[in-house]
Amino acid sequence: MTDTTSNQPVASTAADRARASELSAVGRFLKATELDTRMLGMVGALLVIWVGIHILSGGLFLTPRNLWNLSVQTSSVAIMATGMVLIIVMRNIDLSVGSVEGVIGMIMGVAQAEFLIRVIGFQLGNPWLWIIALAAGVVLGLLIGAFQGFIIAYMEVPAFIVTLGGLLVWRGMAWLITSGRTVAPLDATFQLMGGGPRGSIGATASWIVGVVACAAVAFALLNGRSQRKRFSFPLRPVWAETLLGVVACAAILGAVWIANSYPWPIGIVRQYARQNGITLPEGGLFIAHGIAIPVLMAVATGIIMTFITKRTRFGRYVFAIGGNPEAAELAGINTRWVTMKVFMIMGVLAAISAAISSARLNASTNALGTLDELLVIAAAVIGGTSLAGGAGTVMGAMLGALLMQSLQSGMVLLGIDSPLQSIVVGAVLVIAVWLDTVYRKRV
Repeated sequence: MTDTTSNQPVASTAADRARASELSAVGRFLKATELDTRMLGMVGALLVIWVGIHILSGGLFLTPRNLWNLSVQTSSVAIMATGMVLIIVMRNIDLSVGSVEGVIGMIMGVAQAEFLIRVIGFQLGNPWLWIIALAAGVVLGLLIGAFQGFIIAYMEVPAFIVTLGGLLVWRGMAWLITSGRTVAPLDATFQLMGGGPRGSIGATASWIVGVVACAAVAFALLNGRSQRKRFSFPLRPVWAETLLGVVACAAILGAVWIANSYPWPIGIVRQYARQNGITLPEGGLFIAHGIAIPVLMAVATGIIMTFITKRTRFGRYVFAIGGNPEAAELAGINTRWVTMKVFMIMGVLAAISAAISSARLNASTNALGTLDELLVIAAAVIGGTSLAGGAGTVMGAMLGALLMQSLQSGMVLLGIDSPLQSIVVGAVLVIAVWLDTVYRKRV
């Protein structure tokens, strides 16, 4: 008994040392790779959701077809979430993005399906139809954003009230434009932005995009290392740089492989081509989808918005205002103009999302964008954007959009009723805000 009791502290000490050694190993790995623990947690949660739904659905979720459709469905919300990050970082909110998306989608639909043909005299299939319609939508989004931003920034009306009013006004405007009618069909080229049989770039082009993306990752890592040497900043270990590059390239090429593994029967593609006056070469039974055009649009938007937030003076001003508005103004930042520009950017992003959503439906409907504002805000918050302002990432918001869409898509596969889906989405949002609060208290 004496020997056993005397050995307990020794055993306990050895276990504590083992745990400390393990924790220190994890800490050293995270420090060497400089990975964001919150981002890793989000990726882990996403993988758990995917595997869980795949098992519960009997193997229907993690298939090339479902993942391809999931990427297309996520694109429009992810694009708007990149702009919502800036708005929430500045301690504002935009409840009108779904309604703005709806009214812009209706304007673009009416422009190409009715106004330009019946009033201006354009012929069906004219290449200027979709260009003018898209340009009109982007300009309208910019003006709506400028209008709301001006009221918020210069007239000092709270963003919550302005955008809540916008939610009602723009949704009503979408209905009034056509008195509730659905406008269809849309221009064949315009439809490419929504995915579908021709709304992707094909297998060969997808592999080219993947290789170029891997080269860009390698260049970014090498350039970052050279910049650190130039300014005498601490360098990541070579093994950490190599690991990050390998993992990133594996993820990129894996996504391309999945996209190319979803084939469409050539008969469906030919029928679509005949309906839209397109000639395809003969031969073959299937045609590989490749990366969808809306996914490329979302990725390009994410890259541009990341550059704006991290590499431009405007982006630094946004985070400075969100961190401490009074100090930012005393430092000489034109906080009102920056606020107005953020809402203008949000309007343009809503227009791009409207183009993708209406093109995917091949119609402009009054329901377009309904409740998208909640999904966009949830994506940004789940992605790590603090409602207290001053913190958030574009990549996190896009991952948040993917997580939200994965939940919705999975619940549809599992046959869960729509009311219960809303309950789950609302619960996830509340839990995400609670976790954010706990995290910031510990920091």
